[in-house]
Amino acid sequence: METFSTLTHKISKVSATVIAGQVRGIVGLTLTVAGLERAAVIGQRCRVIGRHGVVESEVVGAGAEGLRLLPFGKWEGVAVGDRVELVLNDAGIHPDDSWIGTVVDALGRPLSRAPRFSRGRRTPTSSRPPPAFERRRVGEKLETQIKCVDVFTPICQGQRMGIFAGSGVGKSTLMAMLARNTNADVIVMGLIGERGREVREFIQEDLGETGLARSVVVVSTGDEPPLLRRQAAWTAMSVAEHFRATGRQVLLLLDSVTRFAMAQREIGLAIGEPPTTRGYPPTVFSELPQLLERAGPGRDGEGDITGIFTVLVDGDDLNEPIADAVRGIVDGHLVLDRQVAERNRYPAINVQRSISRMLPGCHDADQQAILGAARRAMARYSDMEELIRVGAYKPGSDPETDHAIRFFEEADPYLSQNRGDQIPAAQSFAELYRMLLNAGIDVPLPGAPASDAA
Repeated sequence: METFSTLTHKISKVSATVIAGQVRGIVGLTLTVAGLERAAVIGQRCRVIGRHGVVESEVVGAGAEGLRLLPFGKWEGVAVGDRVELVLNDAGIHPDDSWIGTVVDALGRPLSRAPRFSRGRRTPTSSRPPPAFERRRVGEKLETQIKCVDVFTPICQGQRMGIFAGSGVGKSTLMAMLARNTNADVIVMGLIGERGREVREFIQEDLGETGLARSVVVVSTGDEPPLLRRQAAWTAMSVAEHFRATGRQVLLLLDSVTRFAMAQREIGLAIGEPPTTRGYPPTVFSELPQLLERAGPGRDGEGDITGIFTVLVDGDDLNEPIADAVRGIVDGHLVLDRQVAERNRYPAINVQRSISRMLPGCHDADQQAILGAARRAMARYSDMEELIRVGAYKPGSDPETDHAIRFFEEADPYLSQNRGDQIPAAQSFAELYRMLLNAGIDVPLPGAPASDAA
């Protein structure tokens, strides 16, 4: 027997009017439809009635010859002359508290076992960011219990942080650590263009039962059409916006923005947009701020979306177009360095190249003093590293370099952290302060009594 909510959903999809056209041509991913030009708008859904069944699609462009549609599946079984029906009921998702602990697809349909899964109020997946003057400011510091992050690149409530990494440098593991360790009410994770074999492995091993119990995971694998991969990013953001509107603190993890941009590139090229830098059409660079700006602090009475966005840098080039565009939008970035990973230090965060734009305001005076001394010592070691490694530097030649070497030798292995470890921020600062003193580096603490500072 069907439930009342199921029947209500089916009734809501019934339309008294059917507006139809027909297929005029198919080239690659693009299908051209005649007869719907005056009725459809960009972004509206259509049903193409093919020989093998119905293919869901979306209007992505228009021209003199008709509307241009891209599929949420494949055009197999579709031929010229087939019927195309306009979906009059506005498309969207229906997030609800019952989604927490569930894995859903790009269209908000459950992929995992979800006996309590139900539909809430309709939420559009493509919406505008909140107006700048209606937003609150970024909130207090979030403790991630990851040593490198809490000390060198702190994250605050409502901040947007990028993680820039090449392949195989520990990006997914760092994401899972943030999901498990960070104190947030709800975690929304979008896996965009992920390898199919890794989805279950990531959810069960990296995220774990504890992480999944307070998460909504949106999945679109790399074999799915570009429209679904782009939609998955929009869906994850819309789910996060739903929970933010209820006053909750949301941690949004989107992996990866690069694959979202690649999906948009496929869509743009399919409808005839001119390619620009590295083949990316102009809409890619307009869609990125439209997506990322939706995260952040909410209005008065709402919660915040703290956004963590990964960028898969091509050839470890941090100046490639997508990385460069995202770095200009977000409020800080973590750089995962292959050379650091080769030293077997994970998370492989290069603290010299990483930055949080919330500094110095989110650290107190003592923490800022410890951070500054540690950064200076690590920068000094980095400047002299080649000479030190080949034996060209003679100990005692420069006291500052000697102190930096002693500090680095102890601090570098300390900053390594297993994925199951949880280290309070206060402990991380205390340990680094001790290492600085052991290395002979004087760190006056402004907040400490004179006797303690001495």
